[in-house]
Order: sequence, then structure tokens, then C-alpha cells
Amino acid sequence: MDVFIEKIVRRKKTPVDITYMVMLFITALLASYFALLFLGFFAPIVIAGLFYVAYYLAAMRNIEYEYIVTNGDLDIDMIINQRKRKRVFSANCKEFEVVARVNSDQYTPQIRQTKTVLDYSSNDPQKEKWFVFMSQEGTQKVLLFEPEERMIDNFRTFIPRKVFK
Repeated sequence: MDVFIEKIVRRKKTPVDITYMVMLFITALLASYFALLFLGFFAPIVIAGLFYVAYYLAAMRNIEYEYIVTNGDLDIDMIINQRKRKRVFSANCKEFEVVARVNSDQYTPQIRQTKTVLDYSSNDPQKEKWFVFMSQEGTQKVLLFEPEERMIDNFRTFIPRKVFK
């Protein structure tokens, strides 16, 4: 029997995201002031274009992740502003070395110090984060995400000795 599980997680905005968006609109305001001073007749068109670009770039910070588990395969898509979808991660669970909660004993200092960390979580401290430790293409990677219990159970059927609850 085929298993297909999906979950969408909305990424919370960080202070860096908020600062970025505020700076975008401040820049658009300053550029609009100079457009009024120097462009005269074309100023309204340029100002409208500036604020459209600022809005478009700010909207690019609206990110969601869709986790898809199909018979032991984990695919993660990034959805930008509910318009654009991009596959950011794909692997079979048999490539995983450890699957466990971030706050468990399995999250060892060696795993914490891994250079490649793929964070596809919501950045919400109240949500339960899990990690996957794996070697892919010769580099060690840590994947952070927030799966459903059914996803973890599906991984456990394929790799029972590598999944820790």
C-alpha cells in the first residue's frame, strides 16, 4: 500500500526579515523624494514602480515549506508568497543516519557542529523540531524540520534502528 503524507509549515518572520522589509520601504520613500525633485513629469510613474518593487521584494519573505513523504521518500518544497514553488530537498529515508527530536540525546555535539544545516522549520520555538543527520554527496548535512507523527512512523517502517522517538 502506498503512503502519501503532506504537511505545510509557514515560516515565521525573524527580526532580520522585518528589518529588511522596513528598509525596503524607507529606501522606496527616499527614492520617491528624489524622483519628485529631479524627474518632474515622470515622477508618479517612477514612484509607483518603486513601491511595486518594494512590495514584491517584501512579499518574497512570505515563505512556506511543504513536506511530502511518499513511501519513505522525503521531499521538501519551498513556496514563496503562495505563488512560486521550488524543490529544496529530496532524499530517500534509507540515506538517513539518525532521525530524532532536536531536544533529544541523539542531537550530539558532533551533529550540532555540522557545517551544512538545512533549516526548513517554522522558526517557532513552541513547535517540536526534528533533525535528520545524513551524508549526501560526500558532505554531512543536518536537516531541521517539523514533521507529523505519521511521517516519523513511515520512516520507522523503513529504517527502524535509525529513528528515535
